[in-house]
Amino acid sequence: MTAVRFGNAGLFGTITISIDPILARIGHFGLGWYGIAVGAAIATGLVVARREARRRNVDPDAVLRVAAWSIAGGFVGARALFVVDHWSRYASDPLGGLAIQEGGLAIQGALLGGLLAGVVAARQARLPVLVLADIAAPAAVLGQAIGRLGCLVTGDALGSPTSLPWGVSYTNPAAMAPQPGVSFQPVFAYEALWDLAVFALLWRVRTRGWEPGRLFAAYLGLYAAGKFGLTFLRQERVWALGLQEAQFAAGVLLLGALGFWAFSALRGSRAVPAASPAGSGGS
Repeated sequence: MTAVRFGNAGLFGTITISIDPILARIGHFGLGWYGIAVGAAIATGLVVARREARRRNVDPDAVLRVAAWSIAGGFVGARALFVVDHWSRYASDPLGGLAIQEGGLAIQGALLGGLLAGVVAARQARLPVLVLADIAAPAAVLGQAIGRLGCLVTGDALGSPTSLPWGVSYTNPAAMAPQPGVSFQPVFAYEALWDLAVFALLWRVRTRGWEPGRLFAAYLGLYAAGKFGLTFLRQERVWALGLQEAQFAAGVLLLGALGFWAFSALRGSRAVPAASPAGSGGS
């Protein structure tokens, strides 16, 4: 059976996905395509972070130790936020909330949980938090782009039904798509493209000598702005004010970006000594 095929419009028609989201099963454990994408995202992000750490003369092994805690916190935050936002699905099966191999991670929860765990781990290791944050910024957003590709198989992060030629539909009953056989906007692909654009920008400006923390602030702000706008294409539960959970989380990240930028600016101003008045003697 063909797993991926194009619709009646030919090459530019709807993409139909019939792949089982679970690649292989061993007992109660399932190896899912989503998990493979997340694993590839983490591995790629760690490679990028190690390279950037060396460029900044920071011990790459120390960065990896902090990253391990940040990744763990990110998984907890990502799954927790997803389960909360989809509680009607998990209320009768709370243990199903642990089945991350089937898809379903809220990236904003990953950022919030990973940021908190990373800051705590960095402070305990007596490492510069803002410098580590800047090292993590391009690595994180590139990993997010790769991880989003896992949604292509699982049917997660879809938009509204569409007749656009790049819509995607799902026929496998295990997919997370709201309706089988219906073409939806691939919002996950839009987010992946936005993340790649943010990565390209961060990678280009990372050597410009910004104050520590500003690169991470730019990352948070750009990612959150894109997420806020693209979420209007989603059909998730509205929390309040016509906004979805992802948009409220994006607002929190935007505030975090402003906080990082302000704190970086404050530290930068303190680091610059006041100029001596003209004509005054120095000691």
